Amino acid sequence: MGFVMRIVRSLAVLAGAAVVAGAAWLHFKPPELLRVGDGYAAKIVCSNVFIAGRDPKEVLADDVQAPGNPLLRLIRVDVDREQKRVAARILGLFAPNYAMYRGAFGCATVPDGDFATAQNSLPDEPGVPQTANTASWPTGNEVATTGDGSVATLLTRQDLVGPNMRAVVVVHDGRIIAEAYGPGFGPNTPLLGWSMTKTVNAAILGTLMSKGSIRLDESKLLPQWSGDDRAAITLANLLGMESGLRFNENYGAVSDVTRMLYLDPDQTALPAGLSRKYEPGTTFNYSSGTSVLISRIWMDRIGDQRAALDYPRQALFDPLGMSSAVFETDARGTFSGGSYLYATARDWARFGQFILQDGVWNGQRLLPEGFVGMMRQGTRSSDGVYSQMQTWIRLPGAPDNEAIGIPSDAFWMEGHDGQSIAVVPSAGLVVVRLGLTPRAFNYTPQPLLKEVVAALSGAAR
Repeated sequence: MGFVMRIVRSLAVLAGAAVVAGAAWLHFKPPELLRVGDGYAAKIVCSNVFIAGRDPKEVLADDVQAPGNPLLRLIRVDVDREQKRVAARILGLFAPNYAMYRGAFGCATVPDGDFATAQNSLPDEPGVPQTANTASWPTGNEVATTGDGSVATLLTRQDLVGPNMRAVVVVHDGRIIAEAYGPGFGPNTPLLGWSMTKTVNAAILGTLMSKGSIRLDESKLLPQWSGDDRAAITLANLLGMESGLRFNENYGAVSDVTRMLYLDPDQTALPAGLSRKYEPGTTFNYSSGTSVLISRIWMDRIGDQRAALDYPRQALFDPLGMSSAVFETDARGTFSGGSYLYATARDWARFGQFILQDGVWNGQRLLPEGFVGMMRQGTRSSDGVYSQMQTWIRLPGAPDNEAIGIPSDAFWMEGHDGQSIAVVPSAGLVVVRLGLTPRAFNYTPQPLLKEVVAALSGAAR
């Protein structure tokens, strides 16, 4: 018996030593994957608490842990409302990562914990944009109570709006005719568009093009590319996702995109430092990194950082009345042009209507002639699936529009976890769908659009 007890005690000591060694490893040199998870959690909780006014426990459970990697269920967050910071740690102890709120520029991931530098990257902290506007939509936020009953009925169908729908807005002939919201969400809730941000970022660039400040055929775009083969990359190459850069958009592990978003305070550093793998214009490679570079390029073209930070609101959001829009920057002050724009569903619909109107708003042309047309022109390198201007001609992994009875001129803005805006010029139609619907649900908004088009066609007859 004594021999057995000695063995048990020895095993206990070894187990204890292993636990201590493992804890020390996690504390002093945590795996990057854990820090990516904590960075993601901190960022999502921060934005939804300080921009959307949601409960942090609900956001952690519903937005971070429920749809994601099982490791995310081990994350605990601490929200400091006074300092406007969020810390996230595995088991509440390990691999810490951070985010901080900076007024109208939303939240930024601060992976190095350098909050002072992150705050000082903005010349000052502006006020939060106001959402109150009593004019009728689209000029303001008031929506008539009467709409299209047949379309409203479609929005009650779970098979059409999809699992975890948070908002659907249908605009026909410039008027909201139906809308629906998930439990806990409503017309005044800012929602994340994820990669739909890319299209908005492109439109901001377009307003500079209309002033003659930048051209699509320009090359030698970044100082880092001077004197090497990347100097040949044009702005058009970046917009069409055919720059030739070696960017890895895989979200399942530590990759270029997750490293850029959650481990680097300067989101431009990684994509700007990548080597060129292909001849520009020859190969399609979807890349949030190139969209961040587009942000940096147009911001540099403006010159003054303060003016560049003010520019999206002055050039686009204020003219369109997108008063809820919060375009977030990284910790060093570059707009996160690939991922992070929050806005209410009605403001996302307002942007879709602006695109439907060919970049004209209240009689004023904000985008150059032909700019929106490029959103409907597929690139050769993508086999016509992706456009020349940060939109989808066909949703990734989905059948052709015409094959399932959708008008051939429909095109899409699309974002992670089921965000989409369909623009159908021939039908005068914009359909916004926002939610938390990972690809594992196999949801596509195409059937919803098809049924809305059919209902409106029937009403017209």
